[in-house]
Amino acid sequence: MSMQVPAGDLLKTINYPSDLKRLNETELEQVCQELRQYIIDVVSVNGGHFAASLGVVELTVALQYVLNTPYDQLVWDVGHQAYGHKILTGRRDEFHTNRVYKGLSGFPKRSESEYDTFGVGHSSTSISVALGMAVASHYKGETDRQHVAVIGDGAMTAGMAFEALNHAGIENSNLLVILNDNNMSIDPNVGALKEYLTDITTSKPYNRFRDDIAHVLAKLSAIGPDAFKIAQKIEKSIKGTLLKRSNFFEALKFRYFGPIDGHDVNHLVKVLKDLRDIPGPKLLHCITTKGKGYALAEKDQTKWHAPGLFDKITGEIKKTKYDKPQPPKYQDVFGHSIIELAEQNPKIMGITPAMPSGCSLNLMMKAMPTRAFDVGIAEQHAVTFSAGLATQGLVPFCNIYSSFMQRAYDQVIHDVAIQNLNVIFCLDRAGLVGADGPTHHGAYDLAFMRCIPNMTVSAPMNEEELRNLMFTAQQENMGPFVIRYPRGNGVMVDWRRPFKAIPVGKGRKVCDGEEVAILSIGAIGNEVVKATAELNTEGYYPAHYDLRFVKPLDEALLHEVFKKFSKVITVEDGCLEGGMGSAILEFMADNGYQNTQVKRLGIPDKIVEHGEQPELWAECGYDAQHIIAQVRSLGAKHNAHTIAS
Repeated sequence: MSMQVPAGDLLKTINYPSDLKRLNETELEQVCQELRQYIIDVVSVNGGHFAASLGVVELTVALQYVLNTPYDQLVWDVGHQAYGHKILTGRRDEFHTNRVYKGLSGFPKRSESEYDTFGVGHSSTSISVALGMAVASHYKGETDRQHVAVIGDGAMTAGMAFEALNHAGIENSNLLVILNDNNMSIDPNVGALKEYLTDITTSKPYNRFRDDIAHVLAKLSAIGPDAFKIAQKIEKSIKGTLLKRSNFFEALKFRYFGPIDGHDVNHLVKVLKDLRDIPGPKLLHCITTKGKGYALAEKDQTKWHAPGLFDKITGEIKKTKYDKPQPPKYQDVFGHSIIELAEQNPKIMGITPAMPSGCSLNLMMKAMPTRAFDVGIAEQHAVTFSAGLATQGLVPFCNIYSSFMQRAYDQVIHDVAIQNLNVIFCLDRAGLVGADGPTHHGAYDLAFMRCIPNMTVSAPMNEEELRNLMFTAQQENMGPFVIRYPRGNGVMVDWRRPFKAIPVGKGRKVCDGEEVAILSIGAIGNEVVKATAELNTEGYYPAHYDLRFVKPLDEALLHEVFKKFSKVITVEDGCLEGGMGSAILEFMADNGYQNTQVKRLGIPDKIVEHGEQPELWAECGYDAQHIIAQVRSLGAKHNAHTIAS
């Protein structure tokens, strides 16, 4: 149950940016203090992303104070830092429902508010979006309209951001890119761009010069184009003298301003007002601290990215108390198991695109730093980098969230599958993920992976199967191999068992039964186990088969099923279109099984919103209770001795 929290004295008077604009600039610091405290108060009792929004409080207030939103277009990259934006744009009193089932989305969402100009959740889209908006405004003659993209230095590492910068530099569009530089995404940023930005930040002669440029150019642009062009030439000459190396952004024909203190709201307001009057593409470099204003979050920004519920006074993160040991998270099983495998097999390497703590590859990075790589927010590069490793006889485990793998689909086909390279794709967060919602649901991987030649596509039902599939995939000549597993905890406390190879394409019978057979793939099979246990108490005895592989299918097992059972239910935590159920129907058609009644349960052909995983399984009709209802509707009761005989 979400809890509403009272706002501060000034914040409670601000329902929309128009209310904020009525305040004096001298009052903005108090607004920032109250907004930051409100985010702390609400997130501590209701959960959600935390440190990112604290880091942009002053920037958020300054932008809403200077811009004429929603007419001016403000685009937040990724969007987990947009809590302050939501609170200031008509959703303060609903903010306690953030990420709750049927409540506010945890990310900007066009259908939720006119102030949310673009739906986001994945990184590095903002510059492309804002440029498209700017070009459209120019085409429509809306010359007074501002277009602002706020992007973090982590998101700037993705290829899409570079592509957008490259295009924007040649368009004479009214575009401002704000680089929110905090040296963090979820984990510390990596790569040459981070070093370059640090170099700019510490350039003292340039920093003494930076503050006056925007103000002068803004005033000269008001005088006339000739004066502005002269000022541009002078500015370029001085910048070239003060900076020992050329400015990367100016090489792409952006006017670069900064770096400036992203926590000085009054200075931000001044600079943003000046930049509003300067035509063409511009980039403002702001230095911020993720978690600003909450000491523990400033100290450990990774831990406080999305900490769950916590005591805002002591900082103690609240954990559910259990009377007995609990199963681990699937990601931790991966993290520990890859180290065990790598100790046995010197060819194994680990790769992740900026999610080492999220997928638990950070364990291998610490234990084997020369064999595990965080390549930054660059899923396409992660896949092709893995392909390069594979050509040299190494065995890369490329761990990418299912929904992020969508960004690297061409690389999977072109760089891995066509060449039949042994790259192991560990797709974390497969299926419905919960509160992060539609941008993060891993709904499509079974469908889009199983149609690729040379690809093996598997899903473990529990932690032991995850370990065994990892062991299987790293054997010789396995080719491209997918292992998909869900967000959250598994079902086995005693999970660390000796590795065993699983024959590729072989499923298993979980329990025998009569009349109705349930075929499941992956961890959602545990809902089938719950369902069959309850059904048995009612006199229903469906059989249950864990397929393990959707490609190749276990044809011997399927022949057994369709010769014995006249009614079949398929259950998958993935899209129905093209998924495991579709594969079963294809098998039936190809093998002439025409008299079997099949009911497919899985993610329907719609966008599924956010909520807890069990809530979403129920909404989509494939939790234990819906499985029970389907068996009741299909199957006749039998006595237990009928099956035994």
